[in-house]
Amino acid sequence: MSYRLLRPLLFALDAETAHRFTLKGLKLLDRAGLPPRSRPAPAHCARHVMGVDFPNPVGLAAGLDKNGDFIDALARLGFGFIEIGTVTPRAQPGNPRPRVFRLPKAQAVINRLGFNNDGVDRLVENVRSSAYRGVLGINIGKNADTPMERAADDYVACLRKVYSLASYITVNISSPNTEDLRELQRADELDQLLGALKAEQRQLADAHGKHVPLAVKIAPDLDAGQVRAIADALRRHSVEAVIATNTTTARDRVAGVANAEEPGGLSGAPLAPRATTVIRQLAGALGGEVPIIGVGGILSADDARGRIDAGAQLVQLYTGLIYQGPKLVTECVRALCENPI
Repeated sequence: MSYRLLRPLLFALDAETAHRFTLKGLKLLDRAGLPPRSRPAPAHCARHVMGVDFPNPVGLAAGLDKNGDFIDALARLGFGFIEIGTVTPRAQPGNPRPRVFRLPKAQAVINRLGFNNDGVDRLVENVRSSAYRGVLGINIGKNADTPMERAADDYVACLRKVYSLASYITVNISSPNTEDLRELQRADELDQLLGALKAEQRQLADAHGKHVPLAVKIAPDLDAGQVRAIADALRRHSVEAVIATNTTTARDRVAGVANAEEPGGLSGAPLAPRATTVIRQLAGALGGEVPIIGVGGILSADDARGRIDAGAQLVQLYTGLIYQGPKLVTECVRALCENPI
């Protein structure tokens, strides 16, 4: 059954229920050897970014598979890399349901999940039992009940647990659904956090005999001055990549749309202009010193190309998959490979 026919059935379900149903369905199909694995992208599609070789520049964004339960099934869809998480040191339920809302007229989603996950130890078990040997990003965060002054402890704890298993590790400081988390994007807080993480990274690199790069995921709700300050901190601490962007708290592009009043982070098509602006500002501020991974509002191959044109080296998908289905991966890979970066 094509996704075009399946989507109305999924959209008849609560958004979070449909999400879980879809992933479990993919897992069952994977066990049956379906769908056929996407053919590897041609060699010229490969990208070398932050010291990692990506077979193609189109990845899965964090949030879809928080615990790494579905890595092998998702690998069938043709992604050049998969990012799982956000994971926290301890399991936590997240915010009360309902907490995910579709806005079909705007091709958007609002979520206030709140880092619901089974904890880093469960994620580690899932990664170890997976057959996937491609590029794997692991996205880390803090527990909701950890005081902000101890936030670095949570990130360091996760970094230690996942370091040996990850191709790269993303530091999520930009979710709007954990109270005060975005305060970590401020200059002093960011300096302290990055200092602690980079010091730990150096120790782990010595212990494991390999260097695993760090990426920082930032919000779209930043002005140009804030973007420049973050860019300066990334350069100062030799952070290997920046992911732009997370979801937005703005509602100006969905005013009057059903469910637009729900609190949480908005993703999908309305996020695209903000995400692209931040990418363009980062590209100008970083001058090529730190690579950019573009995410947010990519619902077509043209959208993916637009993030590359703005200054990103790689892109990630999530909400676009909800509205367009798995074919979006293939279309984006084809577009970026036919028009090399």
